[in-house]
Amino acid sequence: MTSPRAASHADTPTPSRLGVLASGGGSNVQALIDHFADAAIVGHMVWVGSDRADAGALDRAAAAGIGTAVINAPQDGEALLAQLRLAGVELLVLAGYLKLVPEIVVQAYRGRLLNVHPALLPAFGGAGMYGHRLHTAVLAHGALITGATVHFVDEAFDRGPIVAQWPVPVLPGDSATMLAARVLRVEHQLLPLCVAAVASGAIVLGEDNRVHGHLDVAVPSTAPEWRFTLTSDAASEPLGLATDLVHLFPR
Repeated sequence: MTSPRAASHADTPTPSRLGVLASGGGSNVQALIDHFADAAIVGHMVWVGSDRADAGALDRAAAAGIGTAVINAPQDGEALLAQLRLAGVELLVLAGYLKLVPEIVVQAYRGRLLNVHPALLPAFGGAGMYGHRLHTAVLAHGALITGATVHFVDEAFDRGPIVAQWPVPVLPGDSATMLAARVLRVEHQLLPLCVAAVASGAIVLGEDNRVHGHLDVAVPSTAPEWRFTLTSDAASEPLGLATDLVHLFPR
C-alpha cells in the first residue's frame, strides 16, 4: 500500500482545524467533540454549521465553546466557502448533513471533506437515503448485514472513495428504530477515528483518487455492534470466521 506521505503533497500541513456540517440533533457532533477534547489527538474543532437554526448540533457546539453558524442558503457554494474560510476550517466533516455540498466547496476541500453514512456503501446510498427510510429499506430488502461507512466526499451523494466501513448485523425482529440505534453506536466510534486519521495525515486521498494509509482500530471481541459474527458471543466459543471477517474492516 502506498504510504500516506508518498500519496500526499509533502509540503502540505495536516488539516488540524475541523469544521462540521450537521442537520439534526448532533450525536455524531458530540462524538467528535468528545474525541478531540483529548489534547494528545491531532485536530481540534473550531466550527459547526447547520442548515437548520434549531438543530441540536448547534446547541452541542455552543455548549462546548465552538463557533457556530446557520447556513441560510445551502446551495450557495460561494457563501458557504466564505464562512468556512472565515472560520479557518481545514478539514470539513458531514455528520448527518442532508444537503448536497456545492461543487465549488467539494473542489476546494478535495481530500479534506468526509462524510459518515449509516449503511455499507454503495448499498443504500444516494439522495433520500437517510434516517428511518434508509433502515426501513435495509429491512425491506432482507439484508443480513448493514453498517457504517466513512468516505471522502465528491460531487454526488454518498459516492466518494471509502475510508473505512464497519459491518453491523441485522437481527431477527429488528425494527428500523432498533437497527438505527445499533448502527449509530458504530458511527460514534468509527467517525472520530477516521477524522483523526485524516487530520494527522495517517490517511490521505491520493492523486489517483484512491485512499492511502491505514486506520488502526483495536477490535473488542465482546462488542457485537463492532463486528459481524456467525458464532456465539460467549467467551467459551471460538470466534472462528468472525475473527477473520473483523480484520477486513476497516482497511
